[in-house]
Amino acid sequence: MINRYVFKQPELVMANICAVTDHLRRKTVASGGDPEREVLTVIPAADGRSFYVDSEGEYWRMYNFISGATTYESVVSPDHLKNAGYAFGRFQTLLADFPIDTLHDTIPDFHNTRKRLDDFFAAVEADAAGRVADVAEEIEFFRTHRELASSLQNMLESGELPLRVTHNDTKYNNIMIDDATGSALCVLDLDTVMPGLSVFDYGDAIRFAAATAPEDETDLEKMGLDMALFEQFTAGFVSATTGFLSKAEMEHMVTGAIVITIELASRFLLDHINGDKYFRIHRPGHNLDRARAQIALARDMERKLPQMRAIVEKYI
Repeated sequence: MINRYVFKQPELVMANICAVTDHLRRKTVASGGDPEREVLTVIPAADGRSFYVDSEGEYWRMYNFISGATTYESVVSPDHLKNAGYAFGRFQTLLADFPIDTLHDTIPDFHNTRKRLDDFFAAVEADAAGRVADVAEEIEFFRTHRELASSLQNMLESGELPLRVTHNDTKYNNIMIDDATGSALCVLDLDTVMPGLSVFDYGDAIRFAAATAPEDETDLEKMGLDMALFEQFTAGFVSATTGFLSKAEMEHMVTGAIVITIELASRFLLDHINGDKYFRIHRPGHNLDRARAQIALARDMERKLPQMRAIVEKYI
């Protein structure tokens, strides 16, 4: 079922998915790959549309089942992560010649971190749930990082960074790993495919897969960036995008990882301040725990910035 709270026009979500998967399928066939296993296939409804609307107005869709492959919530093999980096990089490379102006912007300003921070500070001013006084230290983190968080959006608007066809939700569990070979097989969850920044696709994957603790870890001493996993993903991603990404994109990959982590932290804290309206919580203060964990991760990335840049340059 398509989440209509998040996606106000599900028809456009499916239009994007069908257009992108058709393009990927043609590219996969041309390169001698297996489109039935390497690309999602939308199964049409009886009326020929890519979705079905039930009596309650809910939207449903079906995809082909890909056998002999598994998704993982955490990294069980460094090779898996390297292959996942290659798969997400190849995803962008295969879509390099896709007509980006035909894609629908299904969630406007989804990764406009400058606007995300504007919305965050507006929520701080409103203090809808009376929680602002208890999170002064966290709010100060966003005050001091507001310029950095806005930097990539500013570069996009100035033309220094180009728009790409991006996945926009590059979590490790959105890659199917072949059970027999351990290679990354198919990119899943294409609901947020739309124009975006390549550095955010890279960065969000790093944020999720190379962290040393879960996204909502309460012991902040455990949260940081695993440099070995960082290197594995980077090696795979760069090998798939060499010759495609611009010099500026390569130079700002690490910035993308830090900024996207700050962005998600702000979204978690905003939801906490607003009374937990957006993200599903499983305990009181869950969104605050999430925000604090992501802040800790962003700070560790800043401490390790020279090593991160050196690794990216090594593979470039």
